[in-house]
Amino acid sequence: MIGKYLPLLASSLRRKRLRTFFTIASIVIAFLLFGLAESMRYALQSGVDVAGADRLLTMHKVSFTQLLPASYENRIHAVDGVVDVTPQTWFGAWYQDDRNQVPAFPVKPEAFLRIYPEYVIPEDQKQAWLADRTGILIGRAIADLFQWKVGDAIPLNSSIWRKEDGSFTWDVTVRGIFDLPNGGDTRQIILHQDYFDEAKAQAKGLVGWYVVKVSDGSRVQAIAKQIDQLFANSPAETKTSSERAMAQSFVNQVGNVGKILGAIVTAVFFTMLLVTANTMAQSVRERTNEIGVLKTLGFTNGGVLGMVLAESVLVTVIGGALGLAAAWWLGVQFEPVFRQYLPGFRLPPDALIQGVAYMFALGVAAGAVPAAQAMRLRIVEALRRD
Repeated sequence: MIGKYLPLLASSLRRKRLRTFFTIASIVIAFLLFGLAESMRYALQSGVDVAGADRLLTMHKVSFTQLLPASYENRIHAVDGVVDVTPQTWFGAWYQDDRNQVPAFPVKPEAFLRIYPEYVIPEDQKQAWLADRTGILIGRAIADLFQWKVGDAIPLNSSIWRKEDGSFTWDVTVRGIFDLPNGGDTRQIILHQDYFDEAKAQAKGLVGWYVVKVSDGSRVQAIAKQIDQLFANSPAETKTSSERAMAQSFVNQVGNVGKILGAIVTAVFFTMLLVTANTMAQSVRERTNEIGVLKTLGFTNGGVLGMVLAESVLVTVIGGALGLAAAWWLGVQFEPVFRQYLPGFRLPPDALIQGVAYMFALGVAAGAVPAAQAMRLRIVEALRRD
C-alpha cells in the first residue's frame, strides 16, 4: 500500500523544496537535542545502576571533605553484619597538566578487591599490584586516555597531598588495568593506603571515608544506623548510607541539568509539531484540485487520509532519523573528550526505540487535522477551487 503512494509522496515533498528542507531541518534539531539529552541522562545514571546494593559509605557527618580517624576501621569491622572495610581518601590527582584531573583513591588492596569483586583484572596483574606498595591499578578508560601500559612509571601529581620531602609528585608504577562489566566507570586510579599514609606529610592517621561491605543487602539501613551510633557525640561523627543512595544523591544534585534539557527538548518538540502541522496544512490547501482529481480517479476517503498521514510521517521519520544519527555520531566523537568527566556518554538503545516511537507519533499528530480535512473534501468543491 505504501509503495503505491511513494511517487505521490516524493512529488509532494519536491513541490516546495525550500519549505520541505526547513521543516525537516527543524525536526533534525529536535531529535538531535533529544538524543544528546538522553546521552547525558544515560551517562549520569550509569554510575547509579552499577553501584552495589550491599555496600555502604561511612563519611564525616559534616562533609566528605572532613577526615575520619583511621582507628574507626576496626570498630566498623566489629559491627554485626559487616564483612569487609577499606578506607578511601580523595587524592586530587592530575597528570602533566592540572586540567587533567583523575579520580584517584588510596585503599587497602586486599579488602578493596573483596568489596568490589566485579573488577576484572588479569591474575598476574592483580598479584603484581598487591606486591608493589607503589603500584597503581588503573581503569581501562584511564589507560586509553593517557596511553598508559602495565609497567609504565608515572609521575602522578596531587593538588592536595604533599609528601614528606615537600614534593606534590608521587612516583608510581602501573601494575594492572581493570575493566568493569555493564559499562561501569573505569576512570579511576587505585593506590596503596599504606604507601599513601606513610609518605604524606600531613593528616597522618586520618582517612577520607570508609567503604563497607555487608553480608545482607536488606540490612543496609539497620547496619548504617548501628555504625553511626558508634560514633555519636564524638569529635568526628559519621553519616552512613548505601553506595547506591550516595550515587543517586549525586545524580539528583546535578539532576536539574537533565530537567532543563528535558524542558528544552519538550518545547522544541512542540514547536516542531506546530511547524510540521502548518507545512502539511499548506500542502493540502495547495493540492486541493489534485485531491479532487485523485478522488475522481477512484481514491477513497481512507486512501486520501492515508496518503496525507504517510507524507507527514515520512517527513518526521526522515528528520528524526537524521537527528538521532547525528546524536549518535556526536556521542562517538565526543565520548573520549567527556570520558574524564562522564563515563558512558552515548545514545542508549532504549532512547533509539523511544525516538522511533516519537517520530511516528508526532508525524500522525501533525498530519491528523490536514488529513481529516482532505478526507472530507468533496470532489465538486475540490475541482471548483483554483
